[in-house]
Amino acid sequence: METKIYHADTIKEAAKEIQAGQLVSFPTETVYGLGADATNEAAVKQVYVAKGRPSDNPLIVHVADITTVEKYAQPLSEKTRLLMKTFWPGPLTIILKLKPDALSKSVTGGLETAAFRNPHNEATLDLIRQAGVPIVGPSANTSGKPSPTEAKHVYHDLHGKIAGILDDGPTQIGVESTVIDMSGEVPSILRPGAVSEAQLAKVIGTVQSDHHKVGKNEVPKAPGMKYKHYAPNAQVLIVADDQWPAAMNWAAQQNSPVGVMTTEQVKKENLIPTNAEWFSLGEDVHSASHNLFAGLRHFDLESSVTYILAQEFDRIGLGEAYMNRLGKSAGQQYFQTPNK
Repeated sequence: METKIYHADTIKEAAKEIQAGQLVSFPTETVYGLGADATNEAAVKQVYVAKGRPSDNPLIVHVADITTVEKYAQPLSEKTRLLMKTFWPGPLTIILKLKPDALSKSVTGGLETAAFRNPHNEATLDLIRQAGVPIVGPSANTSGKPSPTEAKHVYHDLHGKIAGILDDGPTQIGVESTVIDMSGEVPSILRPGAVSEAQLAKVIGTVQSDHHKVGKNEVPKAPGMKYKHYAPNAQVLIVADDQWPAAMNWAAQQNSPVGVMTTEQVKKENLIPTNAEWFSLGEDVHSASHNLFAGLRHFDLESSVTYILAQEFDRIGLGEAYMNRLGKSAGQQYFQTPNK
């Protein structure tokens, strides 16, 4: 299969592919998604095949308006409407109870709920409108690998497996949306993202964070809760602030190249050894979140490192989302000073 590249002036063609049951990757403000007609079960099943994704991992349904959500979900609560009014379009995914048999089990992972999002990207909103259907959209990467923040990342993983890619340049945020479950009594954050717990609580009051580990036979309510995610070929090690001198000394002693991902300030404060390759995370946690997946993919595609040392940030605001993704890419492993 030839994978075509679409742009803003050829969205109509990309929409026709969606209508025909084909898969088209699309841009959002967070990462690139892998799109299929959410009402076409055969097309949805191909998403799992193309990604190599477990079938019990539910998909996010992308919509262009709240009216579409109302077509499939049970009546929206006042708090849900407040969230949509405040954060949509934007990086917030909302899990809602569905009307009976409203969407295929292939979309929901067999659950009676579904995750909805209204992305803040005009090209994709245009794609959804022209296709005339809601579009499922997990990240457009091989399952388990770093999420794609540029069209070239999608092409690397999925060319020949999907019909096309709508290229709208690099994404702005770089980590996936916040997921909040509004199907229970107390709103619960299932995945941190650019919309923080504090921002959500300011709008709807009490919000809890769900950190429980999803069991082997349990179906996760949201993506990213159960299976290995965001992992490059090299072993990622998280480096705490006070460990950088020791980490650089360790890197200098390795026989194979080591990748280093830090902000500009940390680079200024530490001598990067000659056998290490540095990738800039920018100036702060915002740029680091934007650059995280791009950095991991850089070392996968353009380098031969066996370890990647990556900077830790405080788990505050966007730092919570950054550390969630970095922790999963590293298997929660931190750099530790070797015993002398």
